[in-house]
Amino acid sequence: MADERRDKHNYYLDIAEIVLERGTCLRRKYGAIIVKNDSIISTGYAGAPRGRKNCSDIGWCRREKLNVPRGERYELCRSVHAEANAIISASRENMIGATLYLVGKECESGDYVKNGSCCSMCKRMVINAGIETVVIRDDERKFRIVNVADWIYNDDSLEDVLGY
Repeated sequence: MADERRDKHNYYLDIAEIVLERGTCLRRKYGAIIVKNDSIISTGYAGAPRGRKNCSDIGWCRREKLNVPRGERYELCRSVHAEANAIISASRENMIGATLYLVGKECESGDYVKNGSCCSMCKRMVINAGIETVVIRDDERKFRIVNVADWIYNDDSLEDVLGY
């Protein structure tokens, strides 16, 4: 009996999960890919700007030292987020109407990030890039599909809610 064919969302999430292995963050590794018309437009993972030392190189994380909760105070972080790196590497024309696939894993345990999502800064970039949908992995098979228009109409930045 032949194995069941992997569904398309999990196929792309699997690729994003491979991309996250290049990540250099000491807290969480994220991988992102942008897909349009069944073609991968770009990929991105969390890491320091080109030419700067990564947290994995210097051996410590400022946010970890300061015990900053996830989703807060990203101005203290050395990394460019996976979503941002994927967006930087693509033309806006190619991103309009595209889907961003996002996978996050905890460095300490290797578990998928629980209730993972784009941070507030990355949400703004995803909106402005013209990306239509974000698919976020919850476990090896389960995922959530976010309509980016919901981030526009349900503007959480007006609610003074930090983190995700």
